[in-house]
Amino acid sequence: MNFTADVEHCLQVLQAGGVILYPTDTVWGLGCDATNHLAVQKIYRIKQREETKSMIVLLTEERDVIKYVAQPDLRIFDYLDETSKPTTVIYKDAVGMAPNLIAPDGSIAIRIVRDEFCRHLIKRLRKPLVSTSANISGQPAPALFSTIDPAITTAADYVVQYRQTDTRIAQPSAVIRWNDDGTVTVLRK
Repeated sequence: MNFTADVEHCLQVLQAGGVILYPTDTVWGLGCDATNHLAVQKIYRIKQREETKSMIVLLTEERDVIKYVAQPDLRIFDYLDETSKPTTVIYKDAVGMAPNLIAPDGSIAIRIVRDEFCRHLIKRLRKPLVSTSANISGQPAPALFSTIDPAITTAADYVVQYRQTDTRIAQPSAVIRWNDDGTVTVLRK
């Protein structure tokens, strides 16, 4: 299916500080410009989530991580090349992101996406994209579009049409913390 029209609508909404509901390389997500603190705040309200709980940011390339993390350990990219499951990495010392997106300890959760739709959207936006599961905080992440709470779909400024009828059961990403000594702490398999 062609997603060009969806990307165009998403760009208009994201550039205006809005929130999109979109398919990712894992579960359906709520997204916004990760550099816009008001847009990030809107997602926290939609999810009824405390702002102390961080959200994931999607990027398309390793070099993009270097723009938003002060001195990342480049060995992480070798690790990610070995993984087949989408993996979110918690990096220390985030820079250039909305302040309400950065954890109190200064860290940020970033996933480099391989999904064609997400990659195309992020490259056109030219900014990092927030990705948090499209659910009210505490409820299960939606594995299919049809399982998303109507309160979420009506709160989003744009709902992507692409992949709404997908029946492939999606899983959340793995989450790891990259330690200073080059070891990995697995937070979610």
